[in-house]
Amino acid sequence: MAINLVEKYLQQVDELFKNESKRSLVTNQDYSFDGANSVRIYKVGTAAMNDYDRAGVTAGSRYGKPETLTAVTETYALPEDRSFSFVIDRLDMDETGAVLEAAKCLARQQREVVIPEIDAYTYGIMCTDAGTKPDAVALTATNIYDEICKASAALDDAEVPETNRVLVVSPDTYRIMKKCKEIVLESDIGQNLRLQGVVSNLDGAAVQKVPANRLPAKFGFMLCHPLACTAPVKLSSAVLHENPPGVSGWLVEGRYNYGAFVTDNKKKGIYYQATT
Repeated sequence: MAINLVEKYLQQVDELFKNESKRSLVTNQDYSFDGANSVRIYKVGTAAMNDYDRAGVTAGSRYGKPETLTAVTETYALPEDRSFSFVIDRLDMDETGAVLEAAKCLARQQREVVIPEIDAYTYGIMCTDAGTKPDAVALTATNIYDEICKASAALDDAEVPETNRVLVVSPDTYRIMKKCKEIVLESDIGQNLRLQGVVSNLDGAAVQKVPANRLPAKFGFMLCHPLACTAPVKLSSAVLHENPPGVSGWLVEGRYNYGAFVTDNKKKGIYYQATT
């Protein structure tokens, strides 16, 4: 005799594991794009030092020939204008135990799609426009600390502030670091930093572990200062329309205008090491 077994649908949803945004730790919001499509930033020159001439004929000549300071501009725009749209039918929402509830679906879209995309774009720009990009090397437990020290020395020579530096690593690179006997990682990290991906501290720099899918291919590590890259999100709009024309249910739409740029005078604040 055949027996029809009971099938039960639960209201819980099998959510994907997704991290929150990581880019705020390595970028800044120094420039405002409110009311403008692009901004111009001045880059002002300096004067050379001279030997003071105590026997100069005139008082002015004793200091050397006056120079005219240069003042050129750099223009930056936000190139990414991205959007999404999806519909939730009212009966679909009702007959699936409300798992398609519009606000929850919107939060899921932002967490699983929007944030990873903007993070990946920002890290990609930082690696592309880094001021120091040595040849790719194979990172091992033997050489990883020396390579990181080279990065630190490069930032020191460029007079990048020693405070607030961030060492960005992939999970694979972090595994290599853990195997290196020369590296001593300080793990006393506050909860607020852990939410931004900080897992330890090395030589004064916060070590931020970022998922590989948000980093460029062949990413080794990046030592950077947040002053080097500006990553504004000018428009962050998400709207839930209930029963719009032609839809019995909800129309959810989102639009994001964002970008990232590294200024010429601050690009030395980023050191990117690729792997072979």
